[in-house]
Amino acid sequence: MNPAAPTRVLLVEDDLRVARVNRDLLERDPDVHVVGSAATCAQADALARALSPDLILLDVHLPDGSGLGLLRHWRTQGLTTDVALITAADDEASVRLALAHGAFDYLIKPFTGARLNDLLARHRARHHPHHRRLDQGRLDRLLGLGPTLPSLPRGIDPNTLERVAQALRVAPHPVSAEDIGEQLNLSRVTAWRYLEHLVRSGAARLDHQYGQAGRPAKLYRASGPPDPPP
Repeated sequence: MNPAAPTRVLLVEDDLRVARVNRDLLERDPDVHVVGSAATCAQADALARALSPDLILLDVHLPDGSGLGLLRHWRTQGLTTDVALITAADDEASVRLALAHGAFDYLIKPFTGARLNDLLARHRARHHPHHRRLDQGRLDRLLGLGPTLPSLPRGIDPNTLERVAQALRVAPHPVSAEDIGEQLNLSRVTAWRYLEHLVRSGAARLDHQYGQAGRPAKLYRASGPPDPPP
């Protein structure tokens, strides 16, 4: 997936009102494009193959079958597209089956916009082209076990947080809030706020550069080794 291109999403939801609400929530993010919407297993199967979306958001209870059965069918046919369940099915058996068949996330209706943003951020992190080799910390983040998964403080957007974290991971040397702000088109104060959150969460470290007039400069670096250049 090209990180500069929008995330192409296929929605599978038989309730048209819910589908419209979910589409509106998704497309509040300018980096998301809903490429299609299906109301049945048959439609979803056809659209998944015709449109090749980056991400499929799948309901369980559909008029012509189970979304879990469709997910199993996709996996046996070699379709490896990221699939997340968004459903009212809140029983443990459904969750276990979804995960066993390769779903990377599971949202129980009703869900919050913040939780949906978390799902999108995790999807993007899983497919960033810089992730060629993994250390345990990065693998834990991709599996949903890392420090950015819990509820984020007010004012911290998960998509922006991942962008700042990725910029740190590929930086060959410690960088300032000004550096990150210029690179990502953020204000210095905004970049500083996200960098400080990464320090508190253990994903970044803070260095002080002494020997200059005035207060020492704050420089930030990722906790692990830098990612290789693209």
